[in-house]
Amino acid sequence: MKNIFKNMRISNKMTLYFCFLLITIGVVFYFILPNLLNYPPDTINTQFDKEVSVLYYCFQFLIAFAFILILFVIYFKLKLSKIDKWEETKPADKESILAIRKLCLSFPYRLYIILEIFPVLIVSLVLEFTGSHPLVLIFKIGILVFSFSTLLSSFFLIISKNVLYPVLKETSDLLSITEQKHGIGLTAKLIFQIFPSILVTALLIALIGYSRLTVEKGNFLNTYYRKVLDDTHLEITMSGDPLEYVKTNLSSNTIASSDFLFIEYPDGTIYTTNGAELSHFFVKYMHELSPSHDNRVYEAYTIDAQGVIDTFEYNGETYTVGFYYEIVSPSLIYYFLLSSGLLFLFNLVILFYITKSITSDIQKVTDGLNQIIKNEEQLNYTKLPITANDELGDLAISFNNIQDLTKSNIEQIHNNQETLMESERLASLGQLIGGIAHNLKTPIMSISGALEGLSGLIKEYEESIDDPEVSSKDHHDIAKDMSEWISKIKDYTEYMSDIITAVKGQAVTLSESDSVHFTLDELVKRVNILMRHELKNAIIYLNISMKTDEHTSINGDINSLVQVINNMISNAIQAYNGETNKNIELILESKNNNVYISVKDYASGMPKSVQEKLFKEMITTKGKNGTGLGLYMSYSTIKAHFNGDIVFESEEGKGTTFTIILPL
Repeated sequence: MKNIFKNMRISNKMTLYFCFLLITIGVVFYFILPNLLNYPPDTINTQFDKEVSVLYYCFQFLIAFAFILILFVIYFKLKLSKIDKWEETKPADKESILAIRKLCLSFPYRLYIILEIFPVLIVSLVLEFTGSHPLVLIFKIGILVFSFSTLLSSFFLIISKNVLYPVLKETSDLLSITEQKHGIGLTAKLIFQIFPSILVTALLIALIGYSRLTVEKGNFLNTYYRKVLDDTHLEITMSGDPLEYVKTNLSSNTIASSDFLFIEYPDGTIYTTNGAELSHFFVKYMHELSPSHDNRVYEAYTIDAQGVIDTFEYNGETYTVGFYYEIVSPSLIYYFLLSSGLLFLFNLVILFYITKSITSDIQKVTDGLNQIIKNEEQLNYTKLPITANDELGDLAISFNNIQDLTKSNIEQIHNNQETLMESERLASLGQLIGGIAHNLKTPIMSISGALEGLSGLIKEYEESIDDPEVSSKDHHDIAKDMSEWISKIKDYTEYMSDIITAVKGQAVTLSESDSVHFTLDELVKRVNILMRHELKNAIIYLNISMKTDEHTSINGDINSLVQVINNMISNAIQAYNGETNKNIELILESKNNNVYISVKDYASGMPKSVQEKLFKEMITTKGKNGTGLGLYMSYSTIKAHFNGDIVFESEEGKGTTFTIILPL
């Protein structure tokens, strides 16, 4: 049975829960309604009830109940069919997931509002079309139905959220954190869940108090007017016109101005002392049911008025005389309802500010956490003040403790980060040592050869001094050869100077920076020098494509940018996994006031799992041979030192392109 219920559709689960709650609350409502509204005795589910109300009370109740049940079952089927279909097909597109999640979050609260409105409308319509009920009856029952509907809404709000929880959990796993933010705020949720209990409690207390008050006052007035009639002895003292006698001897005994005397003649004609007309309900009750209730007469349903009668004989005919008295006047009811409504609004406003205060304290913690997320580099957090000695105060204390711990951890991370960066830099320098030796060996050998050539020319020139066979032209030729050797030495020394400058830039400590203007040509020259040896050993070709002015100037730390580009080129070399005679493209171009530096390889590309985590954490595709620090720190460097960005495109089996975007 448990598995059957677990595998049941959402709409069917919701329908079962709703039917159970509605039947439970409906049964309570069925029995409590006549007592709270002081229905006259012997008027419920009797022939009298049918004659004055067209249908028995139970039939009226069942009709209203059936309409409510059918309406909401149809609503569940129509509204929740999307969730049923989603559970069957499980579409993976983001649009469908967002739509289902939004429906799950909003449905309980929409249903809450509908459950408060439609039952009242349905009951009012049933009372209007199935019986001759006065407006005040519909009004009073409407209030009572509204209170019970609110109670039903409150219970069902909790149930519907629990039923929809598995769908919300599943969709949550498929979306990012920002995409999951839908639905109403915490203040509204608290009001939805707290206010119903306040409303129902207040209404029931008011109605119970009102009901008992009317019963007690009705009993008091009935006793008073019964004594007046008993003390008069109409049969003995009656003389002349009975109506005039009643007016003269009894009218002064009325307590309230709204109370009046009435007399019924043997022909059924009824006269009242104030000219008011007695209702059909009152007269019918007087004739049929009052003898069973000590001649006490009740007014129509929920009309808080009664009567007491007595009969006497005059000239051989039977007359009926009685007092009609109001227990509660309509104006008092309206004032009661108005004051209750104002009190509810006042409580709602107070509840709103209480919940707002609670959510405000929680929001401060949320803002503090967001500050930790956004300002982790600055470490300038503000502690929350402890303003309450309760759970919210404990929350603020816990937040401050977490903040201190987070600050300590971030400081430790920064220290570790500097150590890792220094280790990465030293590792890079270690890889450069072989390249430096090779790059310096060639110009040094060339300079050595040039020096030997110069030594030979000097010796030749020295031997030619005072030699009559050496002409002036020969001296100029020797000088020309010496000049050529010197020019070559100059080129070699400049090349060595460039190597030393490039290596020195990579060897400086992390705390130093060289934030100056440099050109793209200078940048490319340093990259080419430092990567030449690694490219040559891997037998990989770096194709440089300058698609913009090589004299374009960029402000920043050239050494950091060189290190980032070199790291990307090294990654591209390693992406070929030892394959030779492959190409790497270094493309420089400018557009939209930005410089784009792209490093493109044609290797195997990156898996989707790696792409999703790239730049977010230190991840590597090199297994034990990589730390993932290079790209992670490269991204941080470009963001922090150049206010730029790094993007990438990768397709498995086709290659990867990393692009550095720098503002000009």
